[in-house]
Formats: sequence, structure tokens, C-alpha cells
Amino acid sequence: MTPAELLLAGLLAAVLLLLLWLLVRSHAGERRLQEQLVDTLAGHMEQQLGVQHREILRDLHEGLARQTDRIGEHARADRDLLQRGLSAASMQLSRGMQALTQSVDGRLDTLSGQVNQRLDEGFRKTNETFASVMARLATIDEAQKKIDGLTTNVVSLQELLGDKRARGAFGEVQLEALVQNMLPPDAFAFQQVLPNGTRVDCLLTLPEPTGRIAVDAKFPLENYHRMFDGAAGEPERAAAQRAFRIDLKRHVDAIAGKYILPGTTSDGAVMFLPAEAVFAEVHAYHPETVAYAQQKRVWIVSPTTLMAVLNTARAVLKDVETRKQVHVIQDALGRLAKDFQRFDERMAALARHIEQASRDVQDVQTSSRKISAHFHKIESARLDELDEASAAGAVSRT
Repeated sequence: MTPAELLLAGLLAAVLLLLLWLLVRSHAGERRLQEQLVDTLAGHMEQQLGVQHREILRDLHEGLARQTDRIGEHARADRDLLQRGLSAASMQLSRGMQALTQSVDGRLDTLSGQVNQRLDEGFRKTNETFASVMARLATIDEAQKKIDGLTTNVVSLQELLGDKRARGAFGEVQLEALVQNMLPPDAFAFQQVLPNGTRVDCLLTLPEPTGRIAVDAKFPLENYHRMFDGAAGEPERAAAQRAFRIDLKRHVDAIAGKYILPGTTSDGAVMFLPAEAVFAEVHAYHPETVAYAQQKRVWIVSPTTLMAVLNTARAVLKDVETRKQVHVIQDALGRLAKDFQRFDERMAALARHIEQASRDVQDVQTSSRKISAHFHKIESARLDELDEASAAGAVSRT
């Protein structure tokens, strides 16, 4: 190899070494530069991140403050709305309770008025019934007084009944007094003429099947006085007793023949003896005459027994009149039963309404207690919990 070639090779080697050294130095400088650049970038990024972190924290605090303000405003708005709703509900409940109270009072007043009206009607009818009974008792007492006055003013039955006209007049007067005081005016007639031309002292008109009953007030008394004549002897009194028995049978036949008319009167008639002593004498010592009268369907009565008969007849008449009016009574009772049924139904409905109103009031009170409890919770420390919950929600959204 020539020197020039050697020199060229040395130069090439030196250049290669220089390039190698430069490459090594550039690589080391580049590493240092990279490290410096990394450090610079890290510091710059750390500074930038700190600024951004502070900005984010500032924005976060501002957002939380605004969110807290909005939550407070919403809470106040909700509280105001709730208070207005409670006030409206309270006013509506008050109006409903007032209307319900007025309705209940009105219904109770109506029911009370109807009950008082029915009670007043019942008391009025009861008072009228008692007044009628007292009036009839007063009439009976007055009749008894008249009878007592009539009996006390009789000087002597023997003197009064000395002839047939006086005897008939006394019997008719006593019979009229008894009948007028015991029966209504349309149930009797005095001196009534029958279809056979005879005149009966009194004709009673009773409901079927009894019909019209004739009452005779004349009686044979002459032989009765002879029976008790102290001046007469025993044979005369015995003969007068037999004659009295014959007079009684004859009088029974006359009554049966004149006053028992088929199709016109009842199948029986009444022979009125206005003296209790005569009646007692007939039934005590002349039972065969009483049996004979019963066979002829002639009933012998005294003032006392006639009063019993007339009292029975009055009860029959009253029963007939009651039966005639029974449909009216049944209708009245039916209407009263319907009224009481409607009263019961309305009372049951009123009880249900009152019970429902009571349950509604209890429900409203329960809701009011719950709302009041929520208000107490909102106004107490629970507001802090709401703020914390709102803040946590805002962070989670960001």
C-alpha cells in the first residue's frame, strides 16, 4: 500500500472515529435534552394541572354554592307550595265538615220534627180517647145519679104501680133512662110500630145475626102485691101466687106472639121487670116460669141485668164499628210501619255517613301528623342531611 493510501485510510479511520464520537456525544446530549425536556414538561404539566385543579375546585365550589342556593329555593318553593296546599286542604276540610255538620243537623232536625209530630199526634189521640172515656164515665155517673134520684123519689112501689098506666109509665121511664145512657141513638127506638101493628116499648137494633130485639116494659104486678098483703090469709096468698104465675106465663105468651116476628125482629124478645124484688121472686120461687119463658125465647131481665145486657150490646156495636174501620186502622198502621222503616233506613244511612266522616277525619288527622312531622324534620337538622345529599348528587353528576 502506498503512503497516500495509508494516509487516506488513516484519515478515513479518524473521520470514522470522529463521527463515532460525535454520534456518542449527540446521543448523550439528546438523552440529557430529553431528560431536561421531560423534567420541563413534567413541571409545566404539574403547574398546569395545579392551575386546572384549582380552577376545577373553584368551579366545583361555585357549582355547589349555586346548587345549594337552587336547592334552598326549591325547598322554600316546595314549603310554600305545601303550606298553600295544606291551607287549601284545611279550608276544604273545614268547609266539608261544616257542610256535613249542617247536613247532619238538618237531617236530625227533620227527624226530630217528624218524631215530635208523631208523638204529638199520638198524645193528642190518647188525650182524645181519655177525654171520651171520661165523658162517658161522667155520663154513666150522671145516669146513676138520675137513677138514684129516681129511686129515692119513689114513695112506694105499691102506690106508684097501683094501676096499669102508672106501672107502664114507670117501666118505660126506667127503660128509657137505661137504654139512652148505655147505647148510641142509632141503636134503639122507643114506641116503635111493628109490621103487625103492635107498638113496642123499645126496639134495639143490633148487628147481625142478632138483629132487632123488642123490649117490653109492662109487667103484671097486682097478684104480686096480693102475695105480700099482710091482711090476707095463707090461702089467699097461695092463690095470688098461682095467679101471679099464670099472669107471668100469659105475659110471656103475649110478648112472644107480638114482638117475635120472623124476618122482622130477632128470634127472641126481652121482658123488663123494673123492680129487683120482683125479678128475685120470679127466679127464686118460679123457676118453671123462667124455663117456660126461655122455651118461648123471652128473656126476663131486671134493671141490673138489663144494664149488663146493654153493656154487652154496646161492646158488640163498638166491635162492629171497629171492624168497619179496621181497614183504616190497618192502612194507618201500614203507613206508620213504612214511615218507621224509612226512619230506620235513614238513621242507618246517617250512621254510615257519620262513621265514614269519622274515618275521613281520622285519615286527614293522620296525614296532617305526617306532614307536620316532615315539616319538623325539614326545619330541624335534617336540612343538613338534605344539603349533603344534594352536594353528593351534584358531584356524581359532574
